[in-house]
Amino acid sequence: MSNIPETGRTPRVQIRLIIIQILVVSLLLTLGGRLWYLQVRNGDEYAREASGNHVQQVVQPAARGSILDARGVPIADNQTRLVVSASRTDLMKMKDDGKAVLAKLADVLDMKPDEVAGKVRLCDAKTPQPCWNGSPYQPIPITDEATPRQALQIRERSEDFPGITAEPTAVRRYAAPGKSNTAQVLGYLSPVTDEEIKKAEDTDSPFLRSDMVGRSGLERTYDKQLRGKAGVTRYEVDNLGRVMGKAKDDKAQPGASVVTSIDARVQAVAEYWLNDAMKKARKEHDKNTNQNYKADAGAVVVMENKTGRVISMASNPTYDPNAWVGGISGKDYTKLTGKDSNYPLLNRAIQGQAAPGSIFKVIPTTAAVHAGYDFNGSYPCPSSYSIGGQTFQNYESKGHGSISLGKALEVSCDTVFYKLSHDQWAKDGGNKPKKDAKDWFYKTAHQFGLGKETGIDLPNEVTGRVPDRQWKKDYWKANKNAWCKQGKKGGEYSERIAYENCLEGMKMRAGDSVNYSIGQGDTLVTPIQMATIYSSIANGGTMYNPTVGKAIISADGRQVQEIKPKSHGRLPMDAKLRNDIDGALADVATRGTAAWRFQGWPQKKIPMHAKTGTAEVYGKQTTSWFATYTKDYTIVMTISQGGTGSGASGPAVRKIYDAMYGLDEKGKQDLKKALLPEPQKSLPKIKGDGSIHSPKIKPYKPEAPKPPTEQQELAGPPADWRRD
Repeated sequence: MSNIPETGRTPRVQIRLIIIQILVVSLLLTLGGRLWYLQVRNGDEYAREASGNHVQQVVQPAARGSILDARGVPIADNQTRLVVSASRTDLMKMKDDGKAVLAKLADVLDMKPDEVAGKVRLCDAKTPQPCWNGSPYQPIPITDEATPRQALQIRERSEDFPGITAEPTAVRRYAAPGKSNTAQVLGYLSPVTDEEIKKAEDTDSPFLRSDMVGRSGLERTYDKQLRGKAGVTRYEVDNLGRVMGKAKDDKAQPGASVVTSIDARVQAVAEYWLNDAMKKARKEHDKNTNQNYKADAGAVVVMENKTGRVISMASNPTYDPNAWVGGISGKDYTKLTGKDSNYPLLNRAIQGQAAPGSIFKVIPTTAAVHAGYDFNGSYPCPSSYSIGGQTFQNYESKGHGSISLGKALEVSCDTVFYKLSHDQWAKDGGNKPKKDAKDWFYKTAHQFGLGKETGIDLPNEVTGRVPDRQWKKDYWKANKNAWCKQGKKGGEYSERIAYENCLEGMKMRAGDSVNYSIGQGDTLVTPIQMATIYSSIANGGTMYNPTVGKAIISADGRQVQEIKPKSHGRLPMDAKLRNDIDGALADVATRGTAAWRFQGWPQKKIPMHAKTGTAEVYGKQTTSWFATYTKDYTIVMTISQGGTGSGASGPAVRKIYDAMYGLDEKGKQDLKKALLPEPQKSLPKIKGDGSIHSPKIKPYKPEAPKPPTEQQELAGPPADWRRD
């Protein structure tokens, strides 16, 4: 066999090989470039298109759970309404941003064009209400009160209303059974925001763009349980949108129901008599200001002593929470938040702070015993008490001679507490406190739970204030520059005070300590704090976290999670001191400052305990306080600028007790008329289908008051009825 030499290849063969190599390399480069273009350059775009072409999601909102009273009566539930909504995304695609469509819609709905347009604009820092604070990509409700005729017009003329839908939808309803409003306790809903959606993405309870979220009250506290889980159905479709099959179907899970300790019947009674007390206070003349009392705000709390459960919580002024359903109007929003609104959204039972006046005296009484004073000792109660050149008057400038601490509570003697507090202030070093200063009066207030939250299961509770030495220092640091600047003028009284505060505002002065001892000065408390304290005295000393939620029941009724009472400690008093204070408070109701409000009360059968309070506030009329308890319940009421404790709040508190225990004006009990003669221990009955038994409730109608007898008219109110 012969070998062909390398030099034997013809030039033509070599050229062909080179061309083939070039073609192969060119093809590889072309394929590589195309792959880079598809996978890198436009990879994200094609991935999105592929996803959109092959899977589509249909979201089914979950039915929100109900909020029930202690007997199973719905106080917040859902009802089906005709909801007209607008797709902002579709409207923005139109040349005029949908203005013409919205104008037509306004005409059909009998609304003003500006009102409809305002519903679909997005909220920001500069946009006034009404506006939409939810996701811009979900349908925006225009109204949830459309009539069938209006809905039919929109659906039959769909070509005239692109982007507009009219569908039956389950919306929130605040039922107000028996005319029990319960607004601030329940709260309200508004659409979820993009920020909230993003924040909850990695949690076990993510939001959907269609979700409504609790913004205050129970709706916020138990939002996760009430909201449930929306259903998502995923369909496989081709690139033309034709359904090829169902990929996955996650059914909607309805929200659980929250059973509360609120009794709708008692709630209606409490709201009625709080409002009535405020109306009557406005008719009373205030001799100090020479005008009628303003009675501009008030609150009342009814609490179970042995559990801390809240039976009723009312705040006035109030509002209709249904105003938020379907989007709030600009007019309603102004009514709720404007300067002249007096802020009805505020739950004054947990957010209203005021000086407590004499209902605070159970705390300095305890502090005095801690400091070594005998509860049954003898203490002077003159009509006034002087420190340097300043005189502090007993209320109504009345003296009672030498009395015990128990008697000082009974007759509400200020001067006893003035001297005790002043003496302790001096022992602690006065303006130059000792390093080991005991500060009994301030430490005891903290031990009673003041200056911090009670732990109630409602959002935005405030802490109140105990103006101790540390608070004085912090407050002085925060205000020193302003005081010094104002004090340079040194002309008017306020400027001289500012100069004094500039120099010595960090010091605990004798006058500060004296004012504090009777619950005045810089001291601030909330009604829920004082209700917690008095219910703790009633139950033997256990301080419970106040609770409104009682149980969470799944939609099918199979799972029941009871919310059990929790304690955050005990009162700083032993059994003997508790019994001593308990006896003194019983004397207040039978022969002390509250006795005239409990005439005819069956004291042997249902022992009543009380403490009145009238707090004097600089620049305002006095604040009325009334704190009471029986073996079962504690009721605390306050009325801002309402007058005296027993004069303004006393009659209303008595009426609430009468309704709960079924008592008439003479103290005779009729258990058939009693709303809640003893605390309800069981949960509402769950039916076989998972629904909860809901008894009917009638609107509360108080009996017409009987005219006073001739003897009562001649006797009139007690001589010391103006006392706190």
